[in-house]
Amino acid sequence: MNLPMAPTAAPAVFENIPALQSEVRALAEQRDAVILAHNYQVPEVQDVAHYVGDSLGLSQQAAKAGAGVIAFCGVHFMAETASILCPEKTVLIPDLDAGCSLAASITAEQLRDWKAQHPGAAVVMYVNTTADVKAETDYCVTSSNAVKVVEHIYREHGPETEILFGPDMFLGAYVEKMTGRRMHVWDGECHVHAGIRPSDIAAVREAHPGADFLIHPECGCSTSVMEYVAAGDVDAEGVHMLSTGEFFFFPFFYADSWQHGLVLRVGEKEKKLTS
Repeated sequence: MNLPMAPTAAPAVFENIPALQSEVRALAEQRDAVILAHNYQVPEVQDVAHYVGDSLGLSQQAAKAGAGVIAFCGVHFMAETASILCPEKTVLIPDLDAGCSLAASITAEQLRDWKAQHPGAAVVMYVNTTADVKAETDYCVTSSNAVKVVEHIYREHGPETEILFGPDMFLGAYVEKMTGRRMHVWDGECHVHAGIRPSDIAAVREAHPGADFLIHPECGCSTSVMEYVAAGDVDAEGVHMLSTGEFFFFPFFYADSWQHGLVLRVGEKEKKLTS
């Protein structure tokens, strides 16, 4: 079954991709550059990169790399995060039009207005935000540590602490579900993740009964799957909430194939383990 994906431009056609990849690597060496590619990139870009991973992991890798130039094959906020972590390096982004609908769903001005409406509230923002928004934030979280950070806030500042969480409403709903506490959650979303609806999950369940689920908390389907678990319709042991930096290698149907690049990586890893 094909889950809904964002429309993409027709792929560029090259005569000799391996030769082009070799040329790119040679230029990177000449210019003291390290190439970082996000999990969501196409295979040809992943293959030429020095490192492939999620947005935060790649930014951390950029800080560790000895190269003076970072070529970040991702979107704006990822390159900005890399620049924050290694300000002495030159960070380049190949496509100036590479944006993120989730990061664009809140601006620094909007966040300042929101904070003014809730003075004293703790501000927790997802790493998928612009540098300007991060500058207004108390805690910057990833999908893998958001629950732990919010639990820490309640533990350190009291269970009645007011929290502004954003910009992803699905991740916010997941954190609320796991902590059992309500927060003020920004009404933002990634248009690709939001396109995966409960009806898609119902169709997948019917086509693949007993399949395990790999679900990212950003996806609109995560709440419905948790409801299936609560109702006993889906075995809790077969549901895995994961961030884009985590991979599970099992011989099952990938219920949440939210981006081609990431599923490709999982498939390649599984192939290596089973070959």
